[in-house]
Order: sequence, then C-alpha cells, then structure tokens
Amino acid sequence: MSLYNLVATSAMGLESIVADEVKALGYDTKTENGKVYFTGDATAIAKTNMWLRVADRVRVIAGEFTATTFDELFEKTKSIAWEQFLPVDAAFPVAGKSVKSTLYSVPDCQAIVKKAVVERLKTAYKRIGFLDESGPLFKLEVSILKDKVTITIDSSGTGLHKRGYRVGQGEAPLKETMAAALVKLTRWNPDRPFVDPFCGSGTIAIEAAMIGQQIAPGYNREFSSELWPWIDSAIWDRIREEAEDLAKYDQPLSITGSDIDPKMVKIAKQNAMEAGFMDIIEWKHRDVKDLEVEGLNGVLVGNPPYGERLGEIEEAEELARVVGHIMERYPSWSVYMLSSLENFEEMYGKKATKKRKLFNGFIRTDFYQFWGQRK
Repeated sequence: MSLYNLVATSAMGLESIVADEVKALGYDTKTENGKVYFTGDATAIAKTNMWLRVADRVRVIAGEFTATTFDELFEKTKSIAWEQFLPVDAAFPVAGKSVKSTLYSVPDCQAIVKKAVVERLKTAYKRIGFLDESGPLFKLEVSILKDKVTITIDSSGTGLHKRGYRVGQGEAPLKETMAAALVKLTRWNPDRPFVDPFCGSGTIAIEAAMIGQQIAPGYNREFSSELWPWIDSAIWDRIREEAEDLAKYDQPLSITGSDIDPKMVKIAKQNAMEAGFMDIIEWKHRDVKDLEVEGLNGVLVGNPPYGERLGEIEEAEELARVVGHIMERYPSWSVYMLSSLENFEEMYGKKATKKRKLFNGFIRTDFYQFWGQRK
C-alpha cells in the first residue's frame, strides 16, 4: 500500500474547519495558511474528495525541495519518480506561482518543470520524441515560496465547491464551500430550525440540508483522479457506496430560505430541485422586514448585501438594524451574519458573542455570532 503526502487547500480563515473534517475522516493533520497537510493512501484521496465540504481541492505532493537556479529546478524536478504518478500517455499541464523567490519568472519555471517531467517520463518509459498526452489528466502546479519549491498534482479537477446542483446563481454568489463553512461554524444540528433570510440562489440553505442529512458533498460529481490508473476504480465504487449508506434521507429538517427578489427565489428552488431538496427546504418570497421565525433554539444565518458604495452601505446598515430589531423577539435563536460593515454590531444593536474574520472571495468580512439563550 503506497502512502502519499497530501494537502487540502482552503480559503484563508477556514483552515481549522478543513483540518477538523480531515481528522474526522481518520487522518492526522498539520496546518499552514490556506493548507491542511496529511498522509494517506489512494483511498484517502477518494474519501477526502468525496467528503470535504469546506476544502477547495485535494492535491498530491509529488516533491518538495529548494532551488535558486533554473538548472537546480530542472534537475531536482527530474529526480522525482514521475513514472509512479503519471502513465506514459498522461496529459499534464503545468500551472505555477512564485512569491519572494529568486526564481520569480513563473512562465520560465512552468516550462522548466514541464521539460524535466517530459525527460523523466521518456527515460522511464523508453520513449523517443514527443509524449502524446492523450490520456488521463494530471494538473501539475509548481509553487515557489522563498525559494522552497513544492510540486503538486490536483486530484479534484473542478474545484470542490462545484457540487453539481447549482444550475443558476445571482451576481455575487457565495461559494458552496464558504456556505458549508458558515453552517458548520454555527454548530447547527437537524433538530433545530434553520433560516436564511437573504437566501439568494439558496446555497446556504442547501448546504445546511446536505449537512443535516449527512449527504456527501461530492456524491453527484466526478473527480479527475477517478481516471488515474493507480487508483483502482473499485476504491471509488466503495467510497460512493459508503456515502450512500451513511446518507440519512429520511432525516426531518426545518429549513427556510427567503429573499426579497422573486427571481432569486425561483433560482433557489431550481437549485434545490437539482440537489434533491425541493420538498425539504421551504422557500419564501419575503422582505426581511417581514421576517418571522418559528420554534425554539433556531439558527439564522445571513449573507446580506455588503454595500460597496455610499447608498448601498446605508442600505446594508439598515438591513442590519432590521434583523437586530426583529430577532430581539426570539431570544432563544442564535444569529450569524457575514458582513464587511465595520460598524455592524452598532447597527445590529448589540455586541456579538463572537466574531471571526473570513474572506468571501477577496472581500474581508467578519462572521458575527449572536448566541441565543437556549430553552
């Protein structure tokens, strides 16, 4: 059984959640900025791709070394046993990035790594001339930070946020991975009601339903590593069977999504239908001023418009005031709001129990947490 050094990448601020997910699957972790490192076999590659809700990708680390010259980069890349990863017909485009390094020209680094891998494979497979690259895809990335080179292979293909259910979206959609992170940060469980009053295309509510019914986020999609010859197809079959067995399709849920824009509510319904939750999530066309919630100890999660210009900022502040005023009537409910407003707590009407810095894309936000008084 071969073991591989693996890394699950994530948005800044979400590393601890990803690390918890990896640990829950049975692997020890080490965390750095935007990266969670762990070791596992081929099954680990399949399992983490299938189950990680908050990670962006799962990458296989092919090699790590220091290089300050192009010759050094070429020779050390060539010394990696690429034939253990790439078949003779592998398609292997090379992406790259370099930060604070002697080798700062990314296109040159990409070209050198590509050439080194080609030379290694030609020798290993006793080939003359070109490699046709007509086979399975192995996306390589050469990343250089302060002269330390890390070369990885992307096992996910399309980013893990692509669950496969989003057939429509609004102007500024929240990534599925971020939506899942927001739900997980609330520690919500399916025994409690859940409401998103700014549902947009429905991503937060749908991710909550997937978590509530224990449905694997990768169940309805494909991964590039499914075609890798050194990961037996039986492994993927087994991981999918396990996901099916663990799903709790009969778990009752009380999840509501609402939005002031009827077009977005329609899109949310379409996305929920694609995800298999049409009859499970309740969708409402509703202004947040008319917000009402039912039940005790519920969770409200909102990603309201942030407001980037003056008029929009005033509107965002008013939305914070409205939600804060309404939720005073429901003291057992916990409220979680993602906002870039620095004066959000002042507008909401009270100080958050806790707040967490998160990046929604390139926008710096805070996740404000107002814990309810459980009854």
